[in-house]
Amino acid sequence: MLPVRAGALGAAVLVVAVALAVRATASGGFAKYTGDALYTVLLHTLVVAVAPRVRPLAAASLALGVSWAVEFAQLTPIPAELSARSGLARLVLGSTFNAPDLFWYAVGAAASFAAHRAVVRRRGSDGARLSGAYPDRPL
Repeated sequence: MLPVRAGALGAAVLVVAVALAVRATASGGFAKYTGDALYTVLLHTLVVAVAPRVRPLAAASLALGVSWAVEFAQLTPIPAELSARSGLARLVLGSTFNAPDLFWYAVGAAASFAAHRAVVRRRGSDGARLSGAYPDRPL
């Protein structure tokens, strides 16, 4: 399971690096919605790091569910209050509900599902059965 966890944590670092690069070099809708999609991709990588045996569909679904829950929480004053006090809370929780974000979280979940499934299938077809990969079971 260690190779799966290490790979997931490496992917998480890469996702954060890409998100920071986009934030530093782009603006407007592209930067915002790319960040939304990458937020869900990051959650997916963290799910795999915590539970390396998780199937791609389950990891993507959980990441999407958490993303949506955070977005819907923004309909309450709590995330805005926490975001006003902490830059980290602002990055993690946001502050204002925006319905289009829900779509972009789904885009991120679909992308992370596809990448995770490709990795699992590749490991299965190469004969390298790493602990935590289920190439012989439906995704």
